[in-house]
Amino acid sequence: MAQGTLEVVLINAKGLENTDFLNNMDPYVIVCYGSQKRKSSIASGQGSEPEWNETFTFDVNFGGSSLTLKILDSDCGTEDDCVGEAIIPLESVMEEGKVPAAPYNVVKDQEFRGQIKVSLSFTHKTHRHGHGMAVQEESYGGWKQSSTY
Repeated sequence: MAQGTLEVVLINAKGLENTDFLNNMDPYVIVCYGSQKRKSSIASGQGSEPEWNETFTFDVNFGGSSLTLKILDSDCGTEDDCVGEAIIPLESVMEEGKVPAAPYNVVKDQEFRGQIKVSLSFTHKTHRHGHGMAVQEESYGGWKQSSTY
């Protein structure tokens, strides 16, 4: 797995199942990569067609191979309702560097619950040598081996 920075642009969702029976739901998304989690703003009153247009970044250090987007409905006074989740494999963005905005299926209890649209980009961490960078020397029992030739 590569090292670098994963950028996730959370655009919108379409056709979500409305979990609020009397009002429009107030959806938000928890974006998970490995042990890292980011929370979007709450799209208050936007119901089953919310828009976020928010960007999240994650450090990639040999972490997970997929991104999980959990969509929840913010409820006052009661536990937030789970609308569903989308799991996005990251192999293609790690190889190509960028995946254009695309819709991903939102699923709950193995049933289709709408789509969420995101774009992904990945920037590889570059390893530079020289130009002001310290060259590390290792000591082996009294003699030193330098990594410069």
